[in-house]
Amino acid sequence: MKDIASRENAQMFDEIAPSYDFLNHLLSLNIDKGWRRKAIKSLAALKPRTILDVATGTADMAIGVLKLNPDKVVGVDASSGMLDVGRKKLLARGLSEKISLIEAACESLPFEDSTFDAAMVAFGVRNFTDPELGLREIFRVLTPGGKLAVLEFSLPRQKWLRAGYRFYFHNMVPAIGRWFSRDLSAYRYLPDSVEAFPKGEAFVAMMNRAGYSDAHYKPLSAGICGLYTGIKKN
Repeated sequence: MKDIASRENAQMFDEIAPSYDFLNHLLSLNIDKGWRRKAIKSLAALKPRTILDVATGTADMAIGVLKLNPDKVVGVDASSGMLDVGRKKLLARGLSEKISLIEAACESLPFEDSTFDAAMVAFGVRNFTDPELGLREIFRVLTPGGKLAVLEFSLPRQKWLRAGYRFYFHNMVPAIGRWFSRDLSAYRYLPDSVEAFPKGEAFVAMMNRAGYSDAHYKPLSAGICGLYTGIKKN
């Protein structure tokens, strides 16, 4: 059943891939760009030479992390459609030799143990068929001392803001998504998946179970987004 769900999920993202970047920035009012910068900055002190971007989508994070001047960046995603858009983006920017994109399930990464100094996932963990298994796989391929940074949508703590956010997410987002992508189901899936995702300390606990030390949660933009970090101890 998990394999079927994984294929269906990948197919859904294949279908919305052409409009994904535009809608991402539109629906978040471009705030997502700042969130991504904060996630990348959280890895800077580590000075990673090799970086893995899991659920890379169209490679926005993989491109952004080049500012850390790594030797190698690899992006993986289960959606071939998203990766096609990402490869065109890399080609247009002359980055095809700096970033490699690979089609793979996040729960079964095609890398040896202790391959990457750092890893990141931007708005992708809630799309894993098995989030805890995915976190364990990322842990496996991190080098000792390596760090994971995860960005994921959350829910604001203030009741009035949470009510407005939920109205926007459950009513406006599907309507806007359908208008531009012609795919209503994908943008109904977005708010539903955010609601179901383990947030804050619940996700920190999941990171701890997956083996990470010093797991930490930092709310961003009044809790609309969360930045989670964890270390693979030596």
